[in-house]
Amino acid sequence: MENSIEGTRPSFETLSSSVADDERALRQVRLALFGKVACLVAISLYVLGGALSILNPELEWLRHPTHPSRIMHLAAIAVLGGVWAACSTRRRLSWTTLRWLDGGAVVFVCTVYAAMGAFVPARVVPELAMILAVTNTLVARVVIVPTSTSRTGWIGALSSVATIASTWYVHYLAAGAGRATERALIAAGWLALAVVLVTLAARLVYGLRKQVREARTFGQYTLEDPIGRGGMGEVYRARHAMLRRPTALKLLAPGRGGQLDLIRFEREVQLTSQLTHPNTVAVYDYGRTPDGIFYYVMEYLDGVDLEELVRANGPQPPGRVAHVLRQICGALEEAHGVGLIHRDIKPANVILCERAGQGDVAKVVDFGLVKNVVELDGGTRATNANLIAGTPMYLPPESLLAPDKIDRRADLYAVGAVGYYLLTGKTVFEGRTSVEVFDHTIHTRPVRPAERLGRPLPKSLEGVVLACLEKDPNARPATAQDVLTRLENLGDLEAWTAKDARAWWEEHTEAIHRWRVEKSAQGLAAQTPARKVTVDLRLR
Repeated sequence: MENSIEGTRPSFETLSSSVADDERALRQVRLALFGKVACLVAISLYVLGGALSILNPELEWLRHPTHPSRIMHLAAIAVLGGVWAACSTRRRLSWTTLRWLDGGAVVFVCTVYAAMGAFVPARVVPELAMILAVTNTLVARVVIVPTSTSRTGWIGALSSVATIASTWYVHYLAAGAGRATERALIAAGWLALAVVLVTLAARLVYGLRKQVREARTFGQYTLEDPIGRGGMGEVYRARHAMLRRPTALKLLAPGRGGQLDLIRFEREVQLTSQLTHPNTVAVYDYGRTPDGIFYYVMEYLDGVDLEELVRANGPQPPGRVAHVLRQICGALEEAHGVGLIHRDIKPANVILCERAGQGDVAKVVDFGLVKNVVELDGGTRATNANLIAGTPMYLPPESLLAPDKIDRRADLYAVGAVGYYLLTGKTVFEGRTSVEVFDHTIHTRPVRPAERLGRPLPKSLEGVVLACLEKDPNARPATAQDVLTRLENLGDLEAWTAKDARAWWEEHTEAIHRWRVEKSAQGLAAQTPARKVTVDLRLR
């Protein structure tokens, strides 16, 4: 596959169409927050002024709601409340509207605060209150609203003019031009310092946001929310600079940078990209960053994995189980046909999603432990024959006894184990340790799913599951196509139709959405992948 990512950076023209809307949406949310905070603070100060007028006779003018300063205070509250309300709406405001709301509201409010000082007795030292009001407003804006250095500078400068003029006017009336000029220059000095500081703050905050955005950019893809962690890497939802469709980007996990890991990870991409079955996750692109991090991009699966499905909804209807298993077998049939063995088929590696209005489309993911029966170029085998790798509950006996001799029938055992889990809500064997599970896998016959579930199940489907779970690989179906054929000819099974699937997804839409949000909010640090082991048999 041609590497169109490596070492590239999208141009401004390329990025602008996809990034601009996100920036606009963030600006609207932050302006709403600024309006809310500034409005509530202004209301608090209005109420506080009335309370202070009761305690201090010199502030008696604050008791009168018709006093010019009180009226102007209410005007500031109204404007800030208007920004809050306008930006809180679900309607998408244009960039022009947001810029006017931002700059216009701040300059207007600071001008109003300055004008209020013109009606305050000179003995109260009005410029101090004006400077504090303007400075705090500018600081609140630069902390909450992401903005450029230049814009912060000119908004700060315009917001300071009225305070300087008001200071001169008040002191001119009280002590003449000389005193007025002196006090205005002092006010101008403090305001200039405030504007310089908020401008520097904007440069730091805006610059940090830009650095974070660039650090989360891989070629033409920008990382968004974490999705999960696989056997070989971490997965994020990502956005392409030009394409509107969401994608998933997987990169080599920190601390997994050994040479063998790099070979296996890159091979996962190369091998998976060869697969085109609709039930196999599609790989779009791959590459390396300038600092050597290998990553690849695949289709984003906005669904729920089988493990989470069972945890939330319990054992599944037999017809649905057969429907899902057929799709898994279809994906494996293609992989096995080109010499690939997945080796880690399990509920967490099968995602149910909706495609083109069709529910219950299964996607097989995470080929990080895939085994290629053909040697790699140069004679290096990326899959070590002396290693047991996989998830204990879904490993066949031969993976434990002779891992160098496993073939495609190991995946068929895992298909049976997945079917067992879907039917009963429990794994085939349970144990307190992996060793205990391994012992059951080698020596214990599985309990029939119907007996484990406590109610009857279609015997034909139960027979397919148990056939796949045979301990002797020769006693299992020979190929994924054999299993698929048997699943397509279950005479005593009530079929799971497209209508059933649509009804289920419509009923559980909100629950699935909550699950996705919670999973994304937890992030990678809070996620605990399904227990997976790697054992070196040379150390026995």
